[in-house]
Amino acid sequence: MFFGWFDAIFSFIFPILFLLFIGMFFFALISNLRTWNKNNHSPRLTVPATVVAKRTDVSHSSSANAGDMSGAHGYDTSTFTSYYVTFQVESGDRMELRVDGREYGQLAEGDFGELTFQGTRYLGFERRGSKAAYYDRPENGEERQRASWDPER
Repeated sequence: MFFGWFDAIFSFIFPILFLLFIGMFFFALISNLRTWNKNNHSPRLTVPATVVAKRTDVSHSSSANAGDMSGAHGYDTSTFTSYYVTFQVESGDRMELRVDGREYGQLAEGDFGELTFQGTRYLGFERRGSKAAYYDRPENGEERQRASWDPER
């Protein structure tokens, strides 16, 4: 008697959850394909820019060894890091682009040079120099350190 009720609900809920999962998968796939296509149809631009910020996004995942969810055989843990750099162009507009770890490590806030990108796709940065910080002497004689993107400069 109880299982008849359970079977009726399960036969109704399972197809809905399955279709929801399939719909989310296709939504993500189509969204990524649209971004890829938009980037491919965007012009390649090279503009003067300054590195104004850097950040990372670290994600973790773990899975049980040997399919044993109790953890009796231990867990495999993996970490994935995404690297992002924010550039400011001469007009004052800023854009955050995803870069690989090697590029991220070679760039420092305040670096200036030529940024090459296509849509939201980072293609390269040719460093011309760094103005991460400079000093000036106000009238009272004290040194004041300011960043290159400081609006009071």
